[in-house]
Amino acid sequence: MAKNKKDESSKWSEDWVPIKNIMNGMIQLDNGEYVTGVKISPRNIFILDTGTRDNVIYQLRNFYNAINFEFWLVVADRPVDINVYLSQLQILYNNATNATTRKLITQDINKANMFMSAEYNVVDTEYYILFKERKMDVIQKRLHTLISNLANCGLNSQQTSNNDLRVILDNFFNGGAATTFSGMVSP
Repeated sequence: MAKNKKDESSKWSEDWVPIKNIMNGMIQLDNGEYVTGVKISPRNIFILDTGTRDNVIYQLRNFYNAINFEFWLVVADRPVDINVYLSQLQILYNNATNATTRKLITQDINKANMFMSAEYNVVDTEYYILFKERKMDVIQKRLHTLISNLANCGLNSQQTSNNDLRVILDNFFNGGAATTFSGMVSP
């Protein structure tokens, strides 16, 4: 079988995906195109006053209507590790001298442990706008346009990182479970 041709009888979905590489915040496809975009920092606009909230919604409507290229809105859940937070709570508990303070910290520790149980899935929800393009100058222009126009809407954003793109792929292929690739050892 030719080296460039995918094995159509493969049972692994990764063998069917035309991904060549992930680098510089972009997914390089086998056909020479790149997939990249921006990650948008979440913002709860519903805690803003009515006028400010309506302005953000109006600006977002104008922003989406002004995009003149194909794009994808992607929402991805990233697992959260709260072990550092638990460690900090334990230090606070050990240093607390007041019984009431210790009781409140204990309640926080118990709640954090409850969230880490299999019953709950602690995740950060992340928002992305992705697009596909072949030319680097067009990619840079689109990234700049997206970031600056989102800033006009009161939203912070930055170009996707390699790790962001891996999280998106993990969400799509593995239901959010991170993949780990290691070398194969033959017997």
